[in-house]
Amino acid sequence: MDTFKIITEAHKGFAYLILLSGIIFIVALLVTMFGYSGKIKKLLKTSTLITMILFHIQLIVGIFMLVFSPGLKGALETGTLMSNAASRFSYVEHPVSMLIGVVLMTIINKYMKSHDTLAMKIVIMGLIAFVFFTYAFPWSRVFPSLFA
Repeated sequence: MDTFKIITEAHKGFAYLILLSGIIFIVALLVTMFGYSGKIKKLLKTSTLITMILFHIQLIVGIFMLVFSPGLKGALETGTLMSNAASRFSYVEHPVSMLIGVVLMTIINKYMKSHDTLAMKIVIMGLIAFVFFTYAFPWSRVFPSLFA
């Protein structure tokens, strides 16, 4: 099996895990904000940590994909990286949006470790990180049967 194919399948597999952990994180964040008077519970700390770890693993796998991608090399050689919407999404918008999400999740995890109550700025950061993730998520590639 081709190395790039293995990396691509790993990246796709982690996408399912991140989607699941991201949903659990958002639910725990909103439950903490509305239900527990802002007291950070173990569920929120654990879901934040797991989501952050999965984001970081996905970022590393994604960087390997980006570096070894034959599509990126072809788009750079032909000069269609920014003019072609598909390559712009795959090689520019997707990695940058995911990087922003990873940075925000890291900040949120650091906050969760050192505070006992939830601040509104952290809730907003969590929602922004999830919005960046859902925007950059390649829905049609991960769930091809839904978009056929």
